[in-house]
Amino acid sequence: MPEGQSSAGNGDSSNSESGGLWRGLRALLFGDDHVDTLRERIEEVIVEHEADTEAPVAGDLAPIELQMLKNLLHFGERDAGDVGVPRADMLAVEEQTSFDELVKLFAEAGHSRLPVYRDDLDTVIGMIHVKDVFAILASDTPRPDSIQQLIRQPLYVPQSMGTLDLLARMQQSRTHLAIVLDEYSGTEGLITIEDLVEEIVGEIEDEHDEAPTALMVPLDDGMWEADARAELEDVAETIDARLGEVEEDVDTLGGLAFVLAGHVPEPGEVLDHPSGWKLEILEGDSRRVLRLRLHPPTPHIEEE
Repeated sequence: MPEGQSSAGNGDSSNSESGGLWRGLRALLFGDDHVDTLRERIEEVIVEHEADTEAPVAGDLAPIELQMLKNLLHFGERDAGDVGVPRADMLAVEEQTSFDELVKLFAEAGHSRLPVYRDDLDTVIGMIHVKDVFAILASDTPRPDSIQQLIRQPLYVPQSMGTLDLLARMQQSRTHLAIVLDEYSGTEGLITIEDLVEEIVGEIEDEHDEAPTALMVPLDDGMWEADARAELEDVAETIDARLGEVEEDVDTLGGLAFVLAGHVPEPGEVLDHPSGWKLEILEGDSRRVLRLRLHPPTPHIEEE
């Protein structure tokens, strides 16, 4: 048999084995009578393609394109509560803010839109677009006494709304910012068109974005310094699996600190975890924890 045929045959065998493994796993989970959906067939082809060790063919899909395809296949499985900016990280403007203060906030934030709230973040009454502010600054128009005339209406969506429905609604209404509401109509967070697009293509950084910082940094003596936004799943995988074991519905280190303290802990507080780890609060404010230092459990010295 010619060399080329032998090589191709081995490649087919490899693909067949990978496909057989995938089909066997699917049969175990869903049963033999499971009917393939188009989504599953496409995903199976991608898995088989990634398992192929042959040299890539010219003009074939690049790894980044394969990743985008996989992201797109699962894009519709997420909802508004899974993406976007959580409430704790929202930058917003109080409705009584002066125009000059608004200009400063836009300059510091580097965003094109800012939500406007009344009293607290649970009452978001609108948003302001930076181009409306520039229109006043670039003209002879007197600066307004209040920012009321600049307030536009955003979308208000439940956190259970699917990302596909949300994207379609934002396109239809030509609104690029949506306020996500929880089950009690309080503010859960916000989502922009860019957040939705990033779910498919990955992070889109621009010249105004700060350089990303590591969420967990190892220190001497087994200690770690961590961002309060670090996911407990990642903390459990990187530091200690016991730190991810929590009965309450929290997903981050900051949420874990709140559960352990029973309130929003202040900088300087040290919280005891059942595993023996200690969580020292380094930075925070009246509403949230920002950074923590994790102290490892003290080893027990057995008495002779």
